[in-house]
Amino acid sequence: MRPALAVGLVFAGCCSNVIFLELLARKHPGCGNIVTFAQFFFIAVEGFLFEADLGRKPPAIPIRYYAIMVTMFFTVSVVNNYALNLNIAMPLHMIFRSGSLIANMILGIIILKKRYSIFKYTSIALVSVGIFICTFMSAKQVTSQSSLSENDGFQAFVWWLLGIGALTFALLMSARMGIFQETLYKRFGKHSKEALFYNHALPLPGFVFLASDIYDHAILFNKSELYEVPVIGVTLPIMWFYLLMNIITQYVCIRGVFILTTECASLTVTLVVTLRKFVSLIFSILYFRNPFTLWHWLGTSFVFIGTLMYTEVWNNLGTTKSEPQKDNKQN
Repeated sequence: MRPALAVGLVFAGCCSNVIFLELLARKHPGCGNIVTFAQFFFIAVEGFLFEADLGRKPPAIPIRYYAIMVTMFFTVSVVNNYALNLNIAMPLHMIFRSGSLIANMILGIIILKKRYSIFKYTSIALVSVGIFICTFMSAKQVTSQSSLSENDGFQAFVWWLLGIGALTFALLMSARMGIFQETLYKRFGKHSKEALFYNHALPLPGFVFLASDIYDHAILFNKSELYEVPVIGVTLPIMWFYLLMNIITQYVCIRGVFILTTECASLTVTLVVTLRKFVSLIFSILYFRNPFTLWHWLGTSFVFIGTLMYTEVWNNLGTTKSEPQKDNKQN
């Protein structure tokens, strides 16, 4: 029952979250900082009440280690959201972030001296080719659709390149954070809820440096058209409604993933998260009618097939099916 509930939470929360994030980004492309702050603040308050027990519960992992992890997590979150300001369309944003396997493998080889099978290298090559195709086709769209003048078109392309650079940096930083987190869990044990709280609570002072931008967008949100929330009948500016729903749906998604990690095998979690990304991508394309050519679909298929190959889904599913048969023969 709980795994089924978790899968439902992941799909409902994450897919809805993509819609509300894109609604925010389309109306105010520079709203990444206020969105990030609101998400961090909500999860930090919830964690302070229910995980940290109002500060009375000491952390299982020393704060000095969380400080390092938090620096990386805060940087990744801010850079990923800020990339939406740099001519990066939501579908490309999602596809590019699906390339985390590449970053994990590269850093795993460099830092942990890991070695992988030919099968895994092939899967990573598929993911790389898929991301390259989608990125290349998106670059052509940026230059052709941005403006009538060549100067404006070149300027838009430069901003887009900066966005790609930001996503690449965030991808590598996220992979490095994952390796650091893995070493911490091996040493101190897994404390997912605690890590979730500290990763969102400790970076809050860092938003002081973004305060003016957050304040400016809060003013813009206040000036948006009024919207009456169904059922409860409360009226508020529609941008604040979008932000509230973005926060709630992200929390639902995170909770769903947390339940999955405690109730299911890592293979199941990977499968659900991968399928969720694909469904979110389709949502974004269909709901917002984002430009998506046959080349984009080809690149997307490479990314998701490569991801499934990397997790060795078919081999593991075959093993899982054969085990009950062996048990029956023994009985």
